[in-house]
Amino acid sequence: MLKPLFRTAFIAVSLSAASGAFAQATAPAKTADTSKGEAFVDAKGMTLYTFDKDTGGKSACNGPCATAWPPFMAVAGAKASGDWTLVTRDDGSSQWAYKGKPLYAWSKDTKPGDATGDGVLNGTWHIAKP
Repeated sequence: MLKPLFRTAFIAVSLSAASGAFAQATAPAKTADTSKGEAFVDAKGMTLYTFDKDTGGKSACNGPCATAWPPFMAVAGAKASGDWTLVTRDDGSSQWAYKGKPLYAWSKDTKPGDATGDGVLNGTWHIAKP
């Protein structure tokens, strides 16, 4: 029989390991129907986008660009898995990418399902599709 203190520690470690495995298996974005079809959306249901000028898994959208197109930021300690990767931004923060393409929101989308950023800047911005 396990002593009470040891049993409590064992249960805590087991629960911690299980929740860590669950967190890694969860994608940072979900899919939803938008005005332009199925796309990745953030936790608030706002459409996510990719930018054609991003190359080599690096974001080209900084400064004023990042104000208009807020990066889909990763929390500290986030773990990449499968098609989901992390890119390091110029300021050292981490941003989510899907299949190597950094993801962004669009400041002019006002409600979940909006996709008004698709095709902006001579077609260089696109909704992020699964």
